[in-house]
Amino acid sequence: MSSPRRFSIALAFGLVYFFWGSTYLAIDIAVEHIPPALMCAVRFFIAGALMLAFCALRGRKVAYTPMRLARMAVVGTLLLMGGNLTLSYAEMHIPSGLAALIVASTPMWFLILDQWLLGSHHISSRGKIGLALGLAGLFVLLWPQLTAATSFGRTQLWASLSLQFGSFSWALGSVLSKRWKSAEVDQFSGTAWQMVFAGIANFLWAWPNGDLSRVLWTPRGLAATGYLIVCGSWIGYTAYIWLLAHVPTSKVSTYAYVNPVVAVFLGWLVLHERVDGYILAGSAIVVASVILVTSAKVETKTPLPAEVN
Repeated sequence: MSSPRRFSIALAFGLVYFFWGSTYLAIDIAVEHIPPALMCAVRFFIAGALMLAFCALRGRKVAYTPMRLARMAVVGTLLLMGGNLTLSYAEMHIPSGLAALIVASTPMWFLILDQWLLGSHHISSRGKIGLALGLAGLFVLLWPQLTAATSFGRTQLWASLSLQFGSFSWALGSVLSKRWKSAEVDQFSGTAWQMVFAGIANFLWAWPNGDLSRVLWTPRGLAATGYLIVCGSWIGYTAYIWLLAHVPTSKVSTYAYVNPVVAVFLGWLVLHERVDGYILAGSAIVVASVILVTSAKVETKTPLPAEVN
């Protein structure tokens, strides 16, 4: 691997690690007065539309066949609605640091989907140990909510569990993005289209839910949304899609055990979120499980011998 290419990959990882870790804090601030679906709609549509216009002005390819656009819509919706909208709703009820730690289980879904979508593969022993350890880590993180007798504790529990659906949606969108990768699609304009479609999908969810009548556009909320557009979508998401096209998915998913560290620290520093023994113990177990999962090999099954008639 050449030095410039190695530098580009290292830079892309750094951007994903830091900026995505900080987006948990920004989402927590943004949804204080802006309903989650409307916030996601504004964030992704503006980011995607401006990025698409930039690509067009630079002469990059922006027009694609209906099939290509449909695939971009599917990937964008799975990643940025199924993943991010679920996270935004959850952060209305649980701390941003805890949300980041639960989302850290995403690589487990990567490994499982590799087996489901690639029928000739199976999960190695290391991967299975990582999956079991990850479940144990989630159990520790959720223990205070599992034992809570109040309605607030139950609400937090359901918000936390919903993040597993978001993680599955994110992993599925990522795997399909890699599976449908094509040399005919410009990476940047393709990413822009994904964000545009996600913005539309989020708005179609926000509109009938009455988000427009409940929104309060505060300077604090707008600043957080602006940060999400620039740092979360333009920088972080673009770097992520670029990495998916150039680095194995298992390596890209290592962001899942760096982002929580950034998110927990910023949540503690800015929002004064509590970091207790369950958070520390659960995070250590989850991070260990993610390291095992991302370093595990998806082995090819030995084909059965042909039957002789």
